[in-house]
Amino acid sequence: MRSILLTLVALFGLIASSCINDDFDSSPGISLQFSTDTLSFGTVFTDLGSPTARLLVFNRNKKGVSISSIRFRNPDSPFSLNVDGVSGSSFSDVEIRGGDSIYVFIECFIKPDSATEPRVVADQLEFVTNGSTQEVEVMAWAQNVRRLHGLRVEEDMRLTPELPYIVFDSISVEEGATLTIEPGVTLMFHDKAGMTVRGKLEAVGKTGKAINLRGDRIDNVLPGVSYDIMAGQWRGITFAKESFGNRMEFVDMRSTSDGLRIDSCADTSRTKLTLVNSWLHNSQSSVLESRHAKVDAFGCCFSEAPLAVVYLSGGQHRFVQCTIANNYLFSAVTQANLTLSHCLPEESEESSLPLMNASFENCIIYGLGSPISPGDLNGSEVFLRNVLLKADGTDDDNFIDCIWNEDPLFLTVRSDYYFNYRLMNDSPAIGKGNPAFVTAECLFDMDGLDRLANGAPDLGAYVYSPSEAAGERR
Repeated sequence: MRSILLTLVALFGLIASSCINDDFDSSPGISLQFSTDTLSFGTVFTDLGSPTARLLVFNRNKKGVSISSIRFRNPDSPFSLNVDGVSGSSFSDVEIRGGDSIYVFIECFIKPDSATEPRVVADQLEFVTNGSTQEVEVMAWAQNVRRLHGLRVEEDMRLTPELPYIVFDSISVEEGATLTIEPGVTLMFHDKAGMTVRGKLEAVGKTGKAINLRGDRIDNVLPGVSYDIMAGQWRGITFAKESFGNRMEFVDMRSTSDGLRIDSCADTSRTKLTLVNSWLHNSQSSVLESRHAKVDAFGCCFSEAPLAVVYLSGGQHRFVQCTIANNYLFSAVTQANLTLSHCLPEESEESSLPLMNASFENCIIYGLGSPISPGDLNGSEVFLRNVLLKADGTDDDNFIDCIWNEDPLFLTVRSDYYFNYRLMNDSPAIGKGNPAFVTAECLFDMDGLDRLANGAPDLGAYVYSPSEAAGERR
C-alpha cells in the first residue's frame, strides 16, 4: 500500500508539473494587456499624496514573458510604483507566467505651486517586452489647498473661495466672533474633524455658487461612485447654546457622523438658525437635530439618515417648501423621518420647558421608514399644511390639506446611488402648494426657479422642471 501511494504521488506530481509551462516567449511581437489604458487619480491635493491606484497587467499568451523594463517616462515623475509588493522607481526582468497577471500599484505626490485652478499632471508608464514598448497613460488633476489646524475664530474672520480648505481637526467660532463663509467656498473636513459655533456663523452662498461642507475623501468608493455617498467622514456642525443669529444659505452639507446639531438654553425669543435653499444630507445619525431652539428652514432638502432625518424637541420651528426624504444606504432606518419630541400636552409634565410650536407648509415627507412620529398630534401646536406624506391618514386639526400616501416621484434612483429630490413628470406634488405660504425667503428655489411662475407652487424644495424630469442628471 505504501509503495502504491508513493507511486500515485509521483504520478500526480508529474501531471501537475507538466501543466505548468516555464518556457518564455521571446518573439518581438509579444504584447501585454492592461486593466485600463488610462489610469486617472481624479483630483489630488498638492503636498498630501493620493490613495493607491491599482493596475493589472495580463499575459494572455500560453508561454511566460519577461518584461525587461517598467518605468515612468519622466525621471522626475510625481507618480511612484510598487510592483507585486516591491517599491521602486523602475523595475527590470519582471516575469509573468503564461495566462497569469501581476499587480502594479501607483501613488501620486504633487508639490504645491501658485495655481488657483486644478491643473493636469500626467506621465506615461512604459512596459518594454522583447524590445516592444507599450504605454499606460497616468494622470491626475492637481489642486492646491489651504490647510486649517485647530482654528479658533476669536475675532471676525472670512473664508474666501480662491482655494479649497482642508480642516484637519476642528474649527471653533468663539463668543463675540463671526465666521463668514463666502459663496463658492469648499471646506473639506478630515476624519473626526468638525465645527463648533459659540459665536455666529454666516455661511451664505448663492445660485451656482453653493458653499460645500464635506469630507476630504475625493476618490471613488466604487467605479464611478464618489465617496460623497459615504456617511461618517467628518463630525458635522454644532451650534452651542450661547450662539444665536446664525444663517446658512445655499449650503451643501454632507457625509457627516452627527449632522447639524443645535443646542439651546430654551430661549426662543431669538432665532438660533435660519436655513435657506440648502441641502443637508447623508449622516450616520440625524441630518438635523434641534432641541428647544428657534429654527426656520425655507426651501431646504434634508435626506439620508438611519435615525430621524430631522429630529426636533420642543422649541419653535417653521419649515416652508422643504423636502424631508430618506434613501439611506448603509443600515436599516429605525426612526420616523420627521421625529418630534416634547410637543404633546402629556409631555409638559416631564419638563418645565414650553412645548413645541411648529409648522410645516408646502413640504414633502417621504422615504424609507415612517414619515412622522408621533402620528397623532391632537392637542399640540404642531401643524402640517399642504404636506405630502408617505402614510395613510385623513386631515384633522393638525394635518390640513395634506396629500396622503402618494409617491412624489423623485428623480432619485437609490440602486444607482443617484440622489436627486427634484420632481418627475406627473408628480402629485406639482402645483399642490398654497401660494400664501411662499415668503420672500423661498420665492426662488436652489436652481433659481420662481415658485409662483405658474400660479400654485409645487410641494417640496424644488420647483418642477420639465428638462430635469426628462433625465438630465446633475
